[in-house]
Amino acid sequence: MKILLFGIAVIALLTGCSNSTKASSNVKDRWYTKAQVKAGEQVFKNNCAACHGTKAQSTPNWRTKLADGSYPPPPLNGTAHAWHHPMKALEYTVKNGGKAFGGKMPGFGNVLSQQQTKEAIAYFQHFWNDDIYNDWAKRSGLK
Repeated sequence: MKILLFGIAVIALLTGCSNSTKASSNVKDRWYTKAQVKAGEQVFKNNCAACHGTKAQSTPNWRTKLADGSYPPPPLNGTAHAWHHPMKALEYTVKNGGKAFGGKMPGFGNVLSQQQTKEAIAYFQHFWNDDIYNDWAKRSGLK
C-alpha cells in the first residue's frame, strides 16, 4: 500500500511539474472570470513580469542557485511549485513577498489592492493546464 501511495505521489508531482503551459480558455470550472484574467494581464505585466516573465514563464535556469545562494524567480505558469500553494499562501506571498521563505521577492501589499492581487493570480493561473489547476483546486478545497 505504501508503494502504491508513493507511486501516485510521484506521478502527481511529475504531472504538476510538466512543461505544458497551454493556457486554459475554459474559465467556467475555475474560480476566476475572463475579465479577471484580462485585468490581471496588465497587473502582472506592470508588477511581476520583470522577474517572472510576461507569460509567467520565468528564467530557464530557475532551479540553479545564484552567486548569493538564492534562487531566481520560479515560473508561475504551472511548470514549477506555485500550484502546490493554496490561494491564501499565493495572496500572502504577493502581499508580503518571499523574504520570509528565503527569497528576494518584494511584497506588493502597498502597491496592489486585494482585487489586483487576485487578478494577477488569475492571470498566471490561466496558463495552468486543466490537470494542474484541478490538482490545485482539490488541494485548496475548491473541488
